[in-house]
Amino acid sequence: MAASYETTWRALISALARENVPLRVVAKDSGVIASDNFTTPIGAYADCGRIGDTTLEGEALVTFTVFVRSAGSNGTEVQINAKMRTQAYRKGSSGKLRPEPVYPCVSTGRWESNLVDAVRQAVRP
Repeated sequence: MAASYETTWRALISALARENVPLRVVAKDSGVIASDNFTTPIGAYADCGRIGDTTLEGEALVTFTVFVRSAGSNGTEVQINAKMRTQAYRKGSSGKLRPEPVYPCVSTGRWESNLVDAVRQAVRP
């Protein structure tokens, strides 16, 4: 981010509040913000893959950890790590949602992109 640590931090907290993200840790002195677990439809923020030729659908349990670090006169560095897994899924669009077995998921990048865009918009001069 082309803004100071303080400005970027305030913008991050504001963006997370607007999105109503449940936060577990907010540690400004160490630059860590960690979300609590929250659910999202598979495909929105989480890609949980396929079983054979059939895409998994349902809900994913996701958490994000944001690391914020001053880059001196170059602004502020922001790193976002994601952890995701199925919470309730089905194969394709038919059948009941099942909680087990649990499958790992990967980020679609959408949540991270939306957060960074919101912060960039907020810190613009």
